[in-house]
This record gives sequence, C-alpha cells and structure tokens, in this order.
Amino acid sequence: MAEQIDYLRAIPKETSLYFATHYNIPLLYSGRMMVTVYDLMHLAMPQFAPGIHKRIYAKLMFAALRRKARSVLTISEFTRHELERIVGGFKQPVTPIHLGVDNEWFSIPSLPSPHSRPYVLYVGNIKPHKNLKTLVKAFIKIASSVRHDLVLVGKKDGFITGDTEVANLAQTLGGRIHFTGRVSDDKLHQYFHHAETLVFPSHYEGFGLPPLEAMAAGCPVVVSNAASLPEVCGDAALYFDPHDVNDLSSKLELILANSVLRDSLRESGLVRARSYTWDRCVSKTCDVIQTVLGEDAGRKI
Repeated sequence: MAEQIDYLRAIPKETSLYFATHYNIPLLYSGRMMVTVYDLMHLAMPQFAPGIHKRIYAKLMFAALRRKARSVLTISEFTRHELERIVGGFKQPVTPIHLGVDNEWFSIPSLPSPHSRPYVLYVGNIKPHKNLKTLVKAFIKIASSVRHDLVLVGKKDGFITGDTEVANLAQTLGGRIHFTGRVSDDKLHQYFHHAETLVFPSHYEGFGLPPLEAMAAGCPVVVSNAASLPEVCGDAALYFDPHDVNDLSSKLELILANSVLRDSLRESGLVRARSYTWDRCVSKTCDVIQTVLGEDAGRKI
C-alpha cells in the first residue's frame, strides 16, 4: 500500500494520461491510464515461476488492469492472445506493437573475436523457462563431431547458483562450454558478430530481442518454435522443438555443417531485422496515445 501511495504522490493532479510501462499499475489512481504488457510468464507457465505469492500478485494486477486501463499495449500478437486467453476478454482496445532493433546492431565494427575458437552463442539470463538444460544437453550430444565451443553470455553467478544441473552438465565437457559472465556492450556486439550461430531455446517469450539483434549483426539464428518466436523471427530462422534434445542437436549439426544455409539465414535475417524499427514502434504508440486522449483534447504528439 505504501508503494501505491508513493505512486499517487508522484502523479501530478493535472495528468491527462498515465502510461504504465508494466502491469504493476497504481491501483489507487483513478485517472485515464494506458498500460504495456510484455508477457504473462507467471500465469502462463507456473512450473517455471516458483512462489504462489507471485502468481497471486500477477492475477490481482491483471484483473485491476482489465478494469482500469483505457487502452492496453502488448509487444506481440502472441502476448495479446495470452492476455485474452488467461485474463479474459477486454472491452478496451488491446494493441500489439512490436519492439525495435537499435541501429548499432547493423554496423558492428569487425574487431578480433572475443573467443579463440569457433563457437555457438547463447545470450540471456538463467531463468528456467530459458531452457538452457536442453541446449547444453544438445551440445553435449554433438560436441565430438564439431569443432565449436558453446559460449553462454550472461551473469555467471546466476548460471552457477540458479541452475546447478546446467553447471554440472557443462563440466562434463572439460572446457568446451564457457560462461562469460556479464560483458560490456561493445564485447557483446563482438560475440554476436563472430558467432557461427545464435541459439535461443526459450520455452516462453513475450517478444525475444536477442534473435533479432543476432540477425542485425549478421549471425544466423536457431530458435525454438514456441511462444512469440515464430511471429518475431518469421522465415529468417531455423526452428526446433524446445522439448526435444534430439531435434535441437540435429538442427545444430545442420547449421554448423551447411554454409549455404548459414548464408541464406544471414541474408533473410538482415531483411527481417530491418523491419523492426523504434521509429515504427514510437509512431504506433503515439497513435494509440492520441486515440486515448481523444481528438477533443486538442493534443498532438
């Protein structure tokens, strides 16, 4: 309740529209409100979201959002469908607006590789729904037949303490699987630029930026066929079943052995990534804001 009171103190009385960029809206605010919803992870996949208190909180917030928001934005059609499937139908508009890819990803300078051997790349956190166990198991199956390492970019402490099975599995290959820890933006760019492929094995994503960033960097991508990823990646990715270790291992072998396939995915990926711009995201968001405010407000964004 204290947090909600702080919200109210921070919102000026003359506010025409409060734009909440997350579903934890100020419950005591009665003015005009618009909300962005990124995903419904806690409710859609409770097996990956321990703690019933988190699910109860999410249910309460989404129910309040359904009552109070004048308009709702989602970051994909998938999330829009999830919102209506899990929370229920909305009387107010629910508008999907895709995120954008930063321009810097399209013009990465070619510097020395941050890794001494050819490698397969994963970038992300270690939450269970990211499905790193399947990725590591798939890589172990093909390790003896490929010359590549597996490089996992993310917070190292999180990898080790958050999922001990992943860490234990990695140790069985004796140095072929590498945890980088957090890296600078410049080094992250180089990891994408020099990777043979990016693998994104997630069970659940509201959008999923890393595959698009890889495409912009000229890196072919292998992604799971789950959640929003087919919507976002379209025909510019190689897909696999995130529940099937054998499917992922065979797709990894295929892309690592087939330079023609990699070149084709690089070409289609670059085209795909260029279609996701922040200018378009901003423009569509402003259109919704203008509609919520109403023409009689006389406001132009």
